Amino acid sequence: MSNVMKSVALASAVAAAMTAHTATSADAASKEKCYGVSVAGANDCAAGPGTTCAGTSVTDYQGNAWTLVDVGTCTEIELPAMADGSERTGSLQELDRDLPA
Repeated sequence: MSNVMKSVALASAVAAAMTAHTATSADAASKEKCYGVSVAGANDCAAGPGTTCAGTSVTDYQGNAWTLVDVGTCTEIELPAMADGSERTGSLQELDRDLPA
């Protein structure tokens, strides 16, 4: 392979990597952490004390477990009503929801 072809191949690879990085950054910018909406074992990373990373929440709608959602949608996510019948939605901040004993 000639040096020119190697240079073109390298330039193409770098351009592809830069495009992928830009798309990933744009996707990340359109997401926000939404607490209390994950079902057990389906949270994204860092779910607070007692958990280590993605998939480690231990109860449905755990208040310290978050999932990335589209910006502006978190507080619109409707969840099953609480035992006392009160409504609940996702939160942009960690919630104080008791974990099971």
